[in-house]
Amino acid sequence: MKNRIEVILEQKIISVVGLGYVGLPLAAEFGKKRSVIGFDINQKRISELSNGFDRTLELNEQELAQATNLTFTCEKKDIANAQIYIVTVPTPIDIHKKPDLTPLEKASELIGGILKKGDIVIYESTVYPGATEEVCVPILEKKSGFVFNKDFFCGYSPERINPGDKEHRVADIKKVTSGSTPAIGKEVDELYAEIITAGTHLASSIKVAEAAKVIENSQRDLNIAFVNELSKIFHKIGIDTHEVLDAAATKWNFLPFKPGLVGGHCIGVDPYYLTYKAESLGYNPQVILAGRRVNDGMGAYVASRVMKLLNVAGTAHNAKILVLGITFKEDCPDIRNSRVIDVINELNEFGAQVEVYDPNADKNEVADEYDISLLETPTNNYDAIVYAVKHQIFDKLDWDTLKSKNTVVFDVKGGLENSLVEERL
Repeated sequence: MKNRIEVILEQKIISVVGLGYVGLPLAAEFGKKRSVIGFDINQKRISELSNGFDRTLELNEQELAQATNLTFTCEKKDIANAQIYIVTVPTPIDIHKKPDLTPLEKASELIGGILKKGDIVIYESTVYPGATEEVCVPILEKKSGFVFNKDFFCGYSPERINPGDKEHRVADIKKVTSGSTPAIGKEVDELYAEIITAGTHLASSIKVAEAAKVIENSQRDLNIAFVNELSKIFHKIGIDTHEVLDAAATKWNFLPFKPGLVGGHCIGVDPYYLTYKAESLGYNPQVILAGRRVNDGMGAYVASRVMKLLNVAGTAHNAKILVLGITFKEDCPDIRNSRVIDVINELNEFGAQVEVYDPNADKNEVADEYDISLLETPTNNYDAIVYAVKHQIFDKLDWDTLKSKNTVVFDVKGGLENSLVEERL
């Protein structure tokens, strides 16, 4: 016999608000089990998804078709009958590196306007500890006229999507869950347990779940900052960083982090949410911000290394440089907060003629976001080539055509044969 919670869960309709890299895979997974309405304010996105096309490439047409109970809309009225709202909107930072909660606030206003008694609003967007109850709940109360934890309830279950990763999908990654009351926490946990085959972990409070998420990426940021600093030291010593890391990795508990550019909508952003909260409480988080300074400076550092190589080659003046890759990570079309742009901007400051090739990126998005026209195909006679993103498609490049006798190649990702490159990070 099914218990009361299982019966209640079967009866409730879900609306996933925000259909990006996080929201769409989640909505599709739930859509295999129950009625789900996917909502996004982007009409073009809704039209494409309704026709079986996901421009983020997280799901193919067949995977979308398997979500037989999933529908898409950009109309608020279409999600008014849902009883569970899951918010998966972006949480970026502004130009001052402060949290920009505008998408989260607008989503809360939207839901608050259609909230009904007994509804549950679950947030998945990465925030600082306390944001759900301090920022989102007051908006929900104001727009609905309801009382929190009496008329409606909240949960927090941080996203753990890894864009471009076809091995670790939403169902394969253990999910942290939480609720605004013990009973709601159990209901939220049971809800996600329907689709998460890897299991769930019910946190004791929403704040604990929020904190768990924000430190996951802060920890990775600090570890990468450490190896980025090592790469600078080892370059001055005159030894190869990757060779050192390979040697160190022979110890069983050595952490396998690599140097590189740290961008994207998670690792390069989330630490600032934590430091913002710490500073608001009067604490100056020195270690976290030190890691951020190191990683934020890597683009300029790469560009300076490239220009020094060109100076040695005697081709630095008005150099023609090809940058391979503009997305924030390999085999992914996501260009949000890509730190490759820092390399490009710095090279432009040196007076170089920079061309960018990335067939995985949307040329219109790149033009709008970075004012860069992507190449349809690379040409030749480059003075330097910067291997910035390790796309599999770059494995097919004809380096004999790209390179001239004096071309210098700088490998940011450590993914090229040593014989091809002059230096790597």
